[in-house]
Amino acid sequence: MKKVVIVLIMVLSVSFVNAQAYDGKDDAKFQIGANFQENGTGIVVTYDYGMGENFSIGASTSYILGVEEAIDADFGNRFDLKARFNANLGSVMQLPSNVDVYPGLNLGLKNFGGHLGVRYFFSDGFGLFTEASTPFAKYKSDDLTPAEKLHNQFVFSFGATFNL
Repeated sequence: MKKVVIVLIMVLSVSFVNAQAYDGKDDAKFQIGANFQENGTGIVVTYDYGMGENFSIGASTSYILGVEEAIDADFGNRFDLKARFNANLGSVMQLPSNVDVYPGLNLGLKNFGGHLGVRYFFSDGFGLFTEASTPFAKYKSDDLTPAEKLHNQFVFSFGATFNL
């Protein structure tokens, strides 16, 4: 039994060393997780594609599932789609290869904003991510209804990330 545990630890150690959070050009990441914001929680899905050594482009979509009953939110208020640009800074910051920090900009159906995220890979194909996002400019400048505020506020996301 002791030999099995030692072999298992060695195999897992090697898999942690080989994990790559961002591998540069042609690197592809898929993320799925939960997003949390005032008056609602939902699901977020992102895809990022490496265009160079330290930057990627991609898309993100989110849908708010749990909305307080007092807010009259239809599909259009619950759904958002964004194009995104990331600066992948893990190697620049000299972090371990299985960690990436990525600030970025996003242009969506509801606003123009920014995000800051971190990915940590346990193996070559699987890890966790966390991301905070906030709008810089909202498309509707009038007073927003509570339903219109759903994608126009600070959002925190957490979930799983995968190498493709």
